[in-house]
Amino acid sequence: MIGSAGGPEKAKKLVTDFGYDAAIDYRAGSLDEQLTRAAPEGIDVYLDSVGGDHLTAAIRAMNPGGRIALVGAIGDYNATGPTAGHHLFPAAAKELTLRGMLVSSYFHLFPEWIGRAASWLADGTLHTEQTVFEGIDQAPAAFLGLMRGANTGKMLVRLDG
Repeated sequence: MIGSAGGPEKAKKLVTDFGYDAAIDYRAGSLDEQLTRAAPEGIDVYLDSVGGDHLTAAIRAMNPGGRIALVGAIGDYNATGPTAGHHLFPAAAKELTLRGMLVSSYFHLFPEWIGRAASWLADGTLHTEQTVFEGIDQAPAAFLGLMRGANTGKMLVRLDG
């Protein structure tokens, strides 16, 4: 399993704390080259929450018949030019399966998820991290930090009182 993070500390944390086999630092150069090093035999399954250059690099690294779950496209949200969609012919040539997924289609499973996730959190199987700012007056700083990628995990603001 290969993860992607922004910065060497976050990439290292994916391996040391979250159990990934390898991690790429998307700020450290070519995604194509990093994926080739991390997965020299190619990729069979890709979970995409970024879109943009991540999706384009993943499509190039996919093995024929591979599968891609499209769950987000944060890299495309503010795009002012072409996004990964203009690179879809290689997906057809490799006979890839791309499937979109929306969390709202699975709301009916939330009670089951909450029960499972709670026990996994309790026994340490599921590991999360947060960056917490204290007080509502810190909300602007937390938001700006989130936009700069200064957080690890979820960015939270703990309200006073």
